[in-house]
This record gives sequence, structure tokens and C-alpha cells, in this order.
Amino acid sequence: MATTLYLVRHGETVDNARQIMQGQTQGELTEQGRAQAAEVREQMRRKQIDAVVSSDLKRSVDTATIIAGPHGLTVSQTPLLRERDWGDFTGRYIPSLKGEPFPENVESLDCLLQRAQRFLEFIMNNYEGQSVVAVGHGIINKAIQAVYHHKLMREVPRMANAEVRVLELTEDYLSS
Repeated sequence: MATTLYLVRHGETVDNARQIMQGQTQGELTEQGRAQAAEVREQMRRKQIDAVVSSDLKRSVDTATIIAGPHGLTVSQTPLLRERDWGDFTGRYIPSLKGEPFPENVESLDCLLQRAQRFLEFIMNNYEGQSVVAVGHGIINKAIQAVYHHKLMREVPRMANAEVRVLELTEDYLSS
């Protein structure tokens, strides 16, 4: 019995627009970000949605709440969907980081990919056979897709704000 996972990146935030590395800060949607979430809500309005899960960061919760509206669903939150912890890069202007070595307190790719795997297992164990909207962030969503497709992170295309990608999870998936 397949579980359909609609993986969504949150809408645009104030810090996205300013090119600030947000990491695990809460973030605030812009008007554009709320409009993007409303567009996803309209795309999903006629689909069977059984559950909506979100990162526990405000920008994702707000996006998920907008999407969940027509379905009358409560948004469940999980830290498994949090964005990568950028350590000392958090709050910095992204273009100024080019060429800088990663600080030691940035979440490692191995930890990020393990968290992505745990998230997929969480979905399979709790929502088997259901259709689930999951609202996360750019890098964790990329990690989830890398694990799902058995690819390297750099092989997964970047997700735009409020972009939706569909993953079909089966029991065979967990054993592969």
C-alpha cells in the first residue's frame, strides 16, 4: 500500500528575499510567501489529503496551515523536517559566504541525511497508505529526495519556494 508524500518547501520569507542564511531560525513569510502557500493550497484543494506535517519552524508551520485549510486538518509538527543547522553561518548574508570554510558547528551532511532517512521512516510508520503533505525547507527537502532516490545531494535539483514534489513510498522502499 503506497503512501503519497507531497514534499513542499515553505513560502518565501523575509530572510529569503534578503538572502540571509536562516537555518533553524523561525522565519516570517512575506506577502509573496503567503500568496505562494495559497497557490499550493489551490493546487491541493481537490486532492485527497489525509495529513499535513510540517517542520516546527514558523515559516513552515505558517505555510502548512494555509495549505491545510480546505481539508480541515491540523498541522502536525516534527523537528525531523527542520532546515539544516548552519551554525555560525546562520544570520549571515549568503553571497558573502562564498569561498568561506564551513564552521565546525554546521550540521554535517551525514547527520542531515540520517535525519532525512528517519523522516521517511516516520512517514511510513505513521501514515502508511495515506496522502501526506509535508512542508519543510530547501536543504532538508533536498536531503529527503537524495535518500529517496539514492542520489547525492548535488544531483537533486534545488526546490523553489512553495514548490511541490511527489514521492511514492512503499514498504519495498524501506527495505531497499
